[in-house]
Amino acid sequence: MKRVLIVGAFAVGGQALAADLPPPMAPPPRAPAVYVPVAPVFSWTGFYLGLNGGYNFGTVTPAAGGPANLSTNGFLFGGTLGGNYQMGSFVLGLEGDGDYNSLNNTFSTGNSFKSDWLATVRGRAGWAWDRVLFFGTGGAAFAPASISAASPFAGGSTTMTGWTAGAGIEAAFAPNWTAKAEYLYVDFPSPSIGGGTFKFTDNVIRAGINYKFGW
Repeated sequence: MKRVLIVGAFAVGGQALAADLPPPMAPPPRAPAVYVPVAPVFSWTGFYLGLNGGYNFGTVTPAAGGPANLSTNGFLFGGTLGGNYQMGSFVLGLEGDGDYNSLNNTFSTGNSFKSDWLATVRGRAGWAWDRVLFFGTGGAAFAPASISAASPFAGGSTTMTGWTAGAGIEAAFAPNWTAKAEYLYVDFPSPSIGGGTFKFTDNVIRAGINYKFGW
């Protein structure tokens, strides 16, 4: 009986103490949700026009019996036209360009070599990391070549056809603008000029800027 009375007393005392305590504080109000806009992922799909420029250096190698190899180098600049189609992170494209070129030099025999433009038509394939595109490229290359008349060559000119391959990186810095840097290796295996056969190889390092249209 004593135990019942003691427990009852504690219960009554506890209720009285709880009644004297201040009511629990309400939780602080939540801050309103803030909308943070997320920049859309850049799309590489579309056609583009651009300008490019850079430096190239090559070698003219005559067939056996001709003069020693000739080194050529100079600046180039011109325009670009192309288009891309993006599937996930994979980007496929086709690009063509035509550049004024300033390659010229003179063999030890007195024959001068000149090539004053370079054009390529290439496929491109790359991997896009949002606004940055890493790509490889390859296709056909075209360029004129002329040899001045002096022994052992009679002199003449031709339009060379060969191949090119390279790689580069391109980045979007505005909704419709991209900038790129690339390297191309160009090979014209056996043009015949002025009674002689040559091999002409070229290395192109250039940068460019493109304006991209949508579909």
